[in-house]
Amino acid sequence: MYAGLQELGVANGEDLKETLTNCTEPLKAIEQFQTENGVLLPSLQSALPFLDLHGTPRLEFHQSVFDELREKLLERVSAIALEGKVEERYKKLEDLLEKSFSLVKMPSIQPVVMCVMKHLPKVPEKKLKLVMADKDLYKACAVEVKRQIWQDNQALFGDEVSPLLKQYILEKENILFSNDISVLHNFFSPSPKTRRQGEVVQKLTQMIGKNVKLYDMVLQFLRTLFLRTRNVHYCTLRAELLMSLHDLEISEICTVDPCHKFTWCLDACIREKFVDNKRARELQGFLDGVKKGQEQVLGDLSMILCDPFAINTLALSTIRHLQDLVGQDTLPRESPDLLLLLRMLSLGQGAWDMIDSQVFKEPKMEAELITKFLPMLMSFVVDDYTFNVDQKLPSEEKGPIPYPSTIPEAFTKFLQENKIACEIGLYYILHITKQRNKNAFLRLLPALVETFSDLAFSDIFLHLLTGNLTLLGDEFALEEFCTSLFDGFFLTACSRKENVHRHVLRLLLHLHHKVAPAKLESLQKALEPTKQSGEAVKELYNQLTEKLELRKPSPAEVTETPSMELPLPTVPTPASR
Repeated sequence: MYAGLQELGVANGEDLKETLTNCTEPLKAIEQFQTENGVLLPSLQSALPFLDLHGTPRLEFHQSVFDELREKLLERVSAIALEGKVEERYKKLEDLLEKSFSLVKMPSIQPVVMCVMKHLPKVPEKKLKLVMADKDLYKACAVEVKRQIWQDNQALFGDEVSPLLKQYILEKENILFSNDISVLHNFFSPSPKTRRQGEVVQKLTQMIGKNVKLYDMVLQFLRTLFLRTRNVHYCTLRAELLMSLHDLEISEICTVDPCHKFTWCLDACIREKFVDNKRARELQGFLDGVKKGQEQVLGDLSMILCDPFAINTLALSTIRHLQDLVGQDTLPRESPDLLLLLRMLSLGQGAWDMIDSQVFKEPKMEAELITKFLPMLMSFVVDDYTFNVDQKLPSEEKGPIPYPSTIPEAFTKFLQENKIACEIGLYYILHITKQRNKNAFLRLLPALVETFSDLAFSDIFLHLLTGNLTLLGDEFALEEFCTSLFDGFFLTACSRKENVHRHVLRLLLHLHHKVAPAKLESLQKALEPTKQSGEAVKELYNQLTEKLELRKPSPAEVTETPSMELPLPTVPTPASR
């Protein structure tokens, strides 16, 4: 029984038991107990026998009255929280909590107690400790109350947040490894606003509310996990969380996060997948505005720029700028907008090192990146233009210009030793693949076998590459193309990198019908999982095997086919008449 009732002077089951034990006339004792503890309305006394005649149990009647009164009380508590002076309204709620808290474990009364606590900006510490100590009470209390508990219990808050962060990473990885390969709908297709509506971001936003302390805790969790795992999706979540609070106009947090305006501006660029001149100047203003003594903000800015969606936007803008520069006969070092893009790419790519070393200084950009590598990329663009123009000329005016098949050794070296060069180089390869430029793709493909930190074998790049390769579907029938792509690139890493194995199987599941049968058979053997292979690889391989089995003609068809072949009658051509 609930001891709290006795504290409030309300009789409970124990009192009834004692009364019946000590009385001489039980029926009279029960009637007296009902009179003393029933609903004390004179007009009700005559109505109750009427309900008895209709067979309505007293319990059902009292329960319905109780439920109605509880709803009215909940409405009144919510109304008190909004009316009158702040001090007065909270004093009323505190008094109400003091009277009702002893009944907090009583299921029928619990919603009222929880509602009172929900509307109190500061629940007494003693009450919070009692709630925290009881798992059922903790589970039942509103998020507004939990925030008050969490802000002084980082470990408990971490336990609540951790499953959400794991779920978020899993969701991102599921998109990257999705069997639906498309150039139109890929990892970067959803708009920033759509992404922010995701379950994890919305839950975290609700858990934080307007509490700056909890927001800081989440950011600290994200930094720690980013350092521990190097997983860039934590950087995405850091930006999405801030912009989700921005959408709800939570000024208490947005105004104290020094990255807010920078992230807001960058978010607009990500939405457009391009950094225009106006926004470039705004972003530059934020970076140049980092004052002495506040350099620590660079750590957070670098994490926001390390978000794959930001890197994608910056890299796409860089490729577009390089193409424009070719048309303008301008060198990369003469373009301030391009130099800013490189500065932000450098800051984003250096996020892990900066946060790990706690040395908050913008990474120094290598001059050769601007003076040698980018002009080299521009020369590839010129090679394409020259070749394409030559192909369009009438046959008598065509020069004997074969498409360049070699790449400068310096290009390969840049991709191996310079992270920014490697990122831009990979995006250039994605660009030419999307343009269905087979010649340029096959020319640059050998440079991808060895890249900085194996970036060419990262999930994001392979996800985008496999999507873009669907545009070159017809080329998969050619032995030379398949040998260069599979033997020369993919299979060099399949045995040591399971993610590459998965991406190749994804691609073949989508394009197996385009690949020449002999090549497909050799690939099937090469891609057979080992004992060490994970379940995901085995599952994909089984799916591919099933698809290939369905395509094979049955033995009956193979034996019957020759007998159906009849010699065709010779028909004279019109010329031989």
